[in-house]
Amino acid sequence: MRHEWLRYAELGAAKHPCLMPHTSCLVARIAAVDDLKARAKEVIKRLEKKYPTARTALDFTNAFELLIATILSAQSTDVRINIVTKSLFRKYPNAQAFANASQVEMEKDVKQTGFFRNKAKAVINCSKAIVERHGGEVPCTMDELTALPGVGRKTANVVLSNAFETPVGIVVDTHVARVSARLGFTSNADAEKIEEDLMAIVPRAKWSGYAHRIIYHGRETCIARKPLCAECVVNDLCPSREDQPSTADRSSPSSSTARSARGATRSSASPSRSRTSRSPRGRTPSRKA
Repeated sequence: MRHEWLRYAELGAAKHPCLMPHTSCLVARIAAVDDLKARAKEVIKRLEKKYPTARTALDFTNAFELLIATILSAQSTDVRINIVTKSLFRKYPNAQAFANASQVEMEKDVKQTGFFRNKAKAVINCSKAIVERHGGEVPCTMDELTALPGVGRKTANVVLSNAFETPVGIVVDTHVARVSARLGFTSNADAEKIEEDLMAIVPRAKWSGYAHRIIYHGRETCIARKPLCAECVVNDLCPSREDQPSTADRSSPSSSTARSARGATRSSASPSRSRTSRSPRGRTPSRKA
């Protein structure tokens, strides 16, 4: 249907030349989106093969536990959060228990997660709202979730995608933002705009899996400081790839021999300088310890 409409637009532009520049721009934009969709489809296919069982790294048994764990995970690692929540959920088994907790006691319980004062306040207030507004049950809509204290769109997406399995968007964390930008899927810095860009090219059925696999890929291969492009399974699809030797090449005996040979060549080519020869009266200058 879209391409049929585009054909009529082109015919209209042919009859009215003044419309031609606008139609050409439209055609170019549609072609660009189609190219992004095709690349996104292939990226997803390859990452599915590499990470067939990708899932959220946070441990949980119900929606409330995942919600609390996600709030606590800000500026922390999933491994650390899983250690903390293992005992935390035994001590506070439900929303009512969290709501009744004291600020001081909760701060002690979540101290290892970092920013513990703000996080303690957030999980207590969020739990109180769940008890008061939703009868102790975590709501299952984006609007209701983001209305809870301490819950933003990313946290809500995590809960909806993983606990309820009804994704309404794509989780955008630091890895998803970085890797998606490197792949050329977005040029935005704002998380919600990045999400909109991704939702336009990633099939809805793949929204949850895309986020999980991009996070895995960002942690293992497309790391922030120095991406391992030579080991990347989507290297040929990435406009930001860097040409570099693989880890094996860098550590191979042949490459070490080559580097040694180059070093020897440079040493023989450059005249040696003797500090002793420049010393007055042939004295050797003393060295600092």
